[in-house]
Amino acid sequence: MPEPTENVTYRHQDWYAEELADRHFVRCEFFHVDLTEAVSQGAVFTECVFGNVAFNASRHTDSAFTRCTFKRCNLFEAEFTGCKLVGSAFDQCDLRPLRISGGDWSFVALPGADLRGVSITDVRMREVDLTGANLTGATVTGVDLSGAQLHSSRLSGADLRGSDLTALDPTVVERAGAIVDAEQAIVLAQALGFEIR
Repeated sequence: MPEPTENVTYRHQDWYAEELADRHFVRCEFFHVDLTEAVSQGAVFTECVFGNVAFNASRHTDSAFTRCTFKRCNLFEAEFTGCKLVGSAFDQCDLRPLRISGGDWSFVALPGADLRGVSITDVRMREVDLTGANLTGATVTGVDLSGAQLHSSRLSGADLRGSDLTALDPTVVERAGAIVDAEQAIVLAQALGFEIR
């Protein structure tokens, strides 16, 4: 890993289609930076701030964005594969369509996020904050949602098969048409007070 770039502020820079391989940024700030179609492989961003950054159609593989803040960023058609975003927060970001595959998004804050139709598969999202998030029609399969905050989230038509729903209170979410498997149905029935015999 090369020497980290620390405490640098980048403003109004064009990083279109930039290749960020094995770069390491610590406590850096990015404002109005264009990362459209950028590709990161093994890059590490620690405690960085992204404000009004364009991540449109960017691709991130085995990269880490830990304890980062994303504010008013555009992640249209962005893809994260095997990435670690533990402890990061998203505020007023455009997050769709977004594709997340594998990796660890535990303790990520996504309250009120518009995640309609996004694809989240085989991701660790322990204690993620999805309070009031809109996951209508989303694919959320094989996801570890243990301890997740899901109050007032909208899950109508979402595919939730194979995900850990032990933290889900079916009475405080919109759930019409959500798809679950038989094992999850038992967990949800027990959450409603039913005894399975």
